[in-house]
Amino acid sequence: MRSKKVSLLEASIVLAIIILSISTGVIVLKIAPSIAILFSISLTMLYTLFRGFPLALLNKGIITGIQPGIVPIFIFILVGSLIAVWIKAGIIPTLMVVGFKILSLKFFVPSIFIVCAVVGSAVGSAFTVMSTIGIAFFGIGTTLGLNSALVVGAIVSGAIFGDKMSPLSESTNLTAAVVEADLFKHIKNLMWSTIPAFVCSLVLFAILGWNNHSASLSQIDEVVSILEKNFSISFWAVIPILFMFICAWKKVPAVFTILLNICISIGMILIQNPHTSFRSLGVVIESGFVSHTDNKQIDLLLSRGGIESMMPTVALIILTLSLGGLLMETGLIETVMNALAQKLGSTVSLISATLLASIGTNIFVGEQFLSVILPGNAFKTVYKRKQLDPVVLGRALEDGGTVINYLIPWGVAGSFVAGTFGISTFSYLPFVFFSLFSPLFSFLSGLTGIGIKYIKK
Repeated sequence: MRSKKVSLLEASIVLAIIILSISTGVIVLKIAPSIAILFSISLTMLYTLFRGFPLALLNKGIITGIQPGIVPIFIFILVGSLIAVWIKAGIIPTLMVVGFKILSLKFFVPSIFIVCAVVGSAVGSAFTVMSTIGIAFFGIGTTLGLNSALVVGAIVSGAIFGDKMSPLSESTNLTAAVVEADLFKHIKNLMWSTIPAFVCSLVLFAILGWNNHSASLSQIDEVVSILEKNFSISFWAVIPILFMFICAWKKVPAVFTILLNICISIGMILIQNPHTSFRSLGVVIESGFVSHTDNKQIDLLLSRGGIESMMPTVALIILTLSLGGLLMETGLIETVMNALAQKLGSTVSLISATLLASIGTNIFVGEQFLSVILPGNAFKTVYKRKQLDPVVLGRALEDGGTVINYLIPWGVAGSFVAGTFGISTFSYLPFVFFSLFSPLFSFLSGLTGIGIKYIKK
């Protein structure tokens, strides 16, 4: 039980201080996001103790906050292992070799955006796309001398599009359930902002990626030769990839899909080299794969993965979710959201407030599912009162919630991207055009009335 009800002014001041401390620490002082979040947790605890909140409530807030992240954390640990065994089994090197041979160098950046979007739509998981073919595309792009932040931006943008538009996506299904809308009606209505965002992103990727590579054909041939010499490049590498699609089609949960894929990849490693010891496999799964090709660039690219590589990301997620749990349990976020919901008049102001609330939840809580659930429950009644179709709320939640989490350095998705590709969130953020355009077109939809549906009486 809360000791006192928090006023709107008080909640606003506390939240402003927290976001100021985090942004100052990360952007100005250049300290690790985990340290900035830990400092903000300390500030929040001091405030709640000063206001007379019981210690038991603080413990409950931390536990409640961490619970939504348990499955993603487990997935991240598995993804670290998957990356390592996919490299050792030659799957990612095979994808790189095939990519070098079939992709046009001039259209490489828009091509990976499209491919990641298609695969993401089929698989329904942005994390899976980024940690598999995304790693291969990143390796190709870096070898070509492209801006690594631009390449990551194209990979992440395509993966988010696929995750957003797929009926297999957990976030899309969750949003439809929260707003009480039919799943396919929800996906259809998403197109009013998603398609324009996709087209604008594609144009920008085509412009920025045009002839933007510094590698010559001879250098590319050399890289392909090194990969073929040091890794098992074969048609059989397609097996784990096909298995991934089959699991998505059968709606197998991501945890089991990745775990079984790891087992298949280990089987491939043992077939390729029957003398491989289980101890050496354990080292790869735990610490990651280490490449020894005598080529510094390739060794840097393909020495990655392992459970240990995901531990900084896991620590950051636990701290972020703990802070979010404290803010929710003390009523600080709820107070601000309820006040917003009660003072909205026009449709455009309602959609704008929903976008801002979802973005704000991403910043304070760092979890993309909660960025849909909390504003969704707060604004649902207001949308019904204004006779707006639930899909309108669903689109605003997706455009301000799920797609923005990838841009938050301490967010679950943002920290995953940074950990997977080894590049800071602020570096790739300007190039994730799809996430930047989505809330803009959602706002324009509310402003113009295009794509806004009402409940038929």
